[in-house]
Amino acid sequence: METRPTLSETQPELTWVSHAWRYALCLVISGAVWQSIAVIEWRSHPWLFVAEVVLGVAAYVLVFFRRRAPVGIALAIAAMSALSGIAAGPATLAAVSVATRRVTWEVWVVGVANFAAAQTYTTIAPFVDNDPVITTAINLGVNAGMMGWGLYIGSRREIMWSLRNRAERAESEQGLRVAQARSTERARIAREMHDVLAHRITQVSMQAGALAFREDLDGDRLREGLGQIQGQANDALHELRGVLGVLREDDAGPVAARPQPTYDDIDALVDEARTLGLGIDWADEVDAATPVPPATGRTVYRIVQEGITNVRKHAPGAAVQIRSTGDPQAGITVRLANALGHLPTGAPGAGLGLVGLRERAELRGGRLDQRTDGSTFVLEAWLPWTA
Repeated sequence: METRPTLSETQPELTWVSHAWRYALCLVISGAVWQSIAVIEWRSHPWLFVAEVVLGVAAYVLVFFRRRAPVGIALAIAAMSALSGIAAGPATLAAVSVATRRVTWEVWVVGVANFAAAQTYTTIAPFVDNDPVITTAINLGVNAGMMGWGLYIGSRREIMWSLRNRAERAESEQGLRVAQARSTERARIAREMHDVLAHRITQVSMQAGALAFREDLDGDRLREGLGQIQGQANDALHELRGVLGVLREDDAGPVAARPQPTYDDIDALVDEARTLGLGIDWADEVDAATPVPPATGRTVYRIVQEGITNVRKHAPGAAVQIRSTGDPQAGITVRLANALGHLPTGAPGAGLGLVGLRERAELRGGRLDQRTDGSTFVLEAWLPWTA
């Protein structure tokens, strides 16, 4: 039988104060057993009286160390109780302590030893009118009840330990869930910040770079270009504020976050890129009978946005072909193709945008692939209509 945790294994060692009621009960048991023959022993068998006292005191001392060797100490005290009624109290406590462990062979060994000790004591003690049958029945019942009580206490302790362990595990798991939720939210915010800012900041960088090399611009055209840069910077700040708005949990005011983009916003994204000089051939062949779900449309929008940003970074001046097809049954496929860039642009980029897009697509149940066909770079993604 498997050994289960005991109270001594799940809690610190108890002090004498907390043990007081146990030893008080032992004294009651010792008194009940010994009081009927103490006077007779004192008068007729003084040597037996002294032996009972000595063994009884030794049993009370030994029982305090019962947790160090439960079975061995219980058997030793049981042997003492065969010659000392005073030792009956400590023998009971030691036996019950062993029974709480709920190990079958230990319960049987200690139970039989205590029954034999009780039989021995009632046989050699100077009782009057000692009926063997009644005495045996009483000893058997008392020892069975004693071990049964220990088994009950052990079972109750195991249940309490299990409940406490489950509560601690649930608390630990709750902490892990909270930490995971925070990590997931940070990752989501990081992806949104990249998707939002990379597009805008790339536009600002490219426009500023173009103005730096133009020496033929008059004041009005220069101011117009700088105004466009300012507008792009302001848009970046507004969108950044919308992304980070979720972090301001202590703000009781209205949330200033801007609405999340949808599939219908792709037209405005393409028009904006065209006004900034990027050649885009945009074909929307998605079934217009059913609106694209917001989550799916937002993912398609981010893919197109990242594709346009990458063209500005790595292939400035190249034209982009964007095709979007699909319906509720087939899902949505978006394909971006542009000529490969050959000149270094100086724009930073570590490919994290495509990594984030691939993760975003996979979380939606879709896929995203990038490849090179000759001198053309192709970015293609498929998403289920709903996920």
